[in-house]
Amino acid sequence: MGNRGMEELIPLVNQLQDAFSSIGQNANLDLPQIAVVGGQSAGKSSVLENFVGKDFLPRGSGIVTRRPLVLQLINCPTEYAEFLQCKGKKFTDFDEVRQEIEAETDRVTGHNKGISPVPINLRVYSPNVLNLTLVDLPGMTKVPVGDQPADIEHQIRDMLMQFVTKDNCLLLAVSPANSDLANSDALKIAKEVDPQGLRTIGVITKLDLMDEGTDARDILENKLLPLRRGYIGVVNRSQKDIDGKKDITAALQAERKFFLSHPAYRHLADRMGTAYLQKVLNQQLTNHIRDTLPGLRSKLQSQLLSIEKEVEEYKNFRPDDPSRKTKALLQMVQQFAVDFEKRIEGSGDQVDTYELSGGAKINRVFHERFPFELVKLESDEKTLRKEISYAIKNIHGIRTGLFTPDMAFETIVKRQIAQLKEPCQKCVDLVISELVNTVRQCTNK
Repeated sequence: MGNRGMEELIPLVNQLQDAFSSIGQNANLDLPQIAVVGGQSAGKSSVLENFVGKDFLPRGSGIVTRRPLVLQLINCPTEYAEFLQCKGKKFTDFDEVRQEIEAETDRVTGHNKGISPVPINLRVYSPNVLNLTLVDLPGMTKVPVGDQPADIEHQIRDMLMQFVTKDNCLLLAVSPANSDLANSDALKIAKEVDPQGLRTIGVITKLDLMDEGTDARDILENKLLPLRRGYIGVVNRSQKDIDGKKDITAALQAERKFFLSHPAYRHLADRMGTAYLQKVLNQQLTNHIRDTLPGLRSKLQSQLLSIEKEVEEYKNFRPDDPSRKTKALLQMVQQFAVDFEKRIEGSGDQVDTYELSGGAKINRVFHERFPFELVKLESDEKTLRKEISYAIKNIHGIRTGLFTPDMAFETIVKRQIAQLKEPCQKCVDLVISELVNTVRQCTNK
């Protein structure tokens, strides 16, 4: 590219990526990177291996990539690989790199076909590569295989979304040419997260496996489903070539020959193939980093300032300071009040699905238990009328009154209301015991 400063941009982001990965904060920062997406067996791994010129990725049928692989390619006179989790160990045998990826995957996901969003960071130093950082993501799948969970499709989709929804992430959408592009998983997800097609780079694999008489010329000329950054065609090694340990250098020469000799792609030959793809990705990622760096810098600075502020607070932290203790106590009381309110109001974080608790139980006491107790209070109308008659006569004494005296009414009503006292007290006791229970649950924290 000529500009030395520009070439330093990708290694700079690599250092940031390593730093955030090692402290487990990778997901919080939107680092400029290229995510490789595509359906299962679309040829993502082959494309990455062709960049490096070595077989180093796990292969097989079904879901092979089960954790994101952050692959950092660094141009260097000597050839070796390093893992972030094996600091200081240089791998010169790329078969060992594959074994380490498999072992590291199993360590987090287990030996079954489960997946994990925790990335593996691999650095490859080689004279054959251009500075480039790619995130190889698991291939999209539809049907669970073996002991995979039933929702494997959603799990993979959620993991992809963690990467591809970020504005600073370019998408390398890998689609095989021997299936209809309209059904491409990679382009479907790219269309969803990048409807304008500004961040998507299309890669068409398996051009040599298309039916005779058909070609992908319209796609590669960016006419069929146009993308702002266009499409690049590549021809990977077949499974037979891989099993027969066909040399990648020879495969790249065969790829070049394929494009130069194919009548439909001859005029595009200079803009096709793995070497051109690597060059384009290097330029696009560098330009992308250059564009996003100012925003990234200000975001990092603001994060740094807030962390420094926090650190400053802890520098003078004295646990025995009475003001600290008062503050801690107030915070605990405040938290307790919030928890208590949530349990009574019914908007708690954890909803009990086995029994009624808190506000719901109190509600039940008022609307079910209390009315039931009131209904049990039976009143004999005949006796009541007799009592009213005696009360009126006794209050009049020797006089015969024209109107019913108030005192008679009060006397009778007071006696009736006295009967309500017991159910009301019962209701209050039940509510109090539930409130005490709720307080006890809140203090468990």
